[in-house]
Amino acid sequence: MLTSTQNPLVKQIRKLHSTKERHKQGLFLIEGTHLIEEACEVGYPFDAACCTPEWQGNHLSLWDTVCHQCERAEIVSQEILNAIATTVQPDGVVATAKRGINASQVPFTGLVMAVETIQDPGNLGTMIRAAAGAGASGLWLSEDSVDLDNPKVLRASAGQWFRLPMAVSPDLKLIVQQAQQVGMQVIATLPSANLTYWQVNWQQPTLMLLGNEGAGLSPNLAAMADLQVKIPLNPGVESLNVAITGALMLYEAQRQKSFAG
Repeated sequence: MLTSTQNPLVKQIRKLHSTKERHKQGLFLIEGTHLIEEACEVGYPFDAACCTPEWQGNHLSLWDTVCHQCERAEIVSQEILNAIATTVQPDGVVATAKRGINASQVPFTGLVMAVETIQDPGNLGTMIRAAAGAGASGLWLSEDSVDLDNPKVLRASAGQWFRLPMAVSPDLKLIVQQAQQVGMQVIATLPSANLTYWQVNWQQPTLMLLGNEGAGLSPNLAAMADLQVKIPLNPGVESLNVAITGALMLYEAQRQKSFAG
């Protein structure tokens, strides 16, 4: 059992709290029972995994699965688990995995989200969760956004991070062009739009554009859209949280699909 914070593996995992180190090592953190379960469910490979004796005793079958999916598995003291986790009260298990394994080709079919310059990991994780819940085909993320594998993104996604096709693009304008070339409509969200989001047909293949929490969509990207929509707000309310905006439109598409069916 690992009990020293000076252990090389412990020191390596602790460094992954830093974005710079995650990029340098090419690894990211998967923390907590639920995320570990979701990763195991889809056969996601781990690089290393650490758990406390108590957690192991309560999750014998899950730990056995983890051990078969990782290169190195270690039992650690509660003190070590607390040191390597990013959460205040970790529930007993932390794993690392190689970055970029889940990078998949997002299909240009159905309903796809493209989000630009998202800075808050909670917002991105919530959008991933909502997109998976509403049956979206996938999500594109601009390269200047928060890391897709930020620990807070994974937690906010409630495990759907492992199930939704996602990819990072250095140029969302190219993604818009590709979507339009295959016949997808591109809908941008803008507070100045004339149409409300329920006045459009979400049943045809659609790329939905969502912008930065403060600045919104960049003008160049918004100008490429086929349609621009808004969410009507009461006077004095400037805007909605970007994740809520995305969820409203995702579920309007779901509503239209249900009624059409």
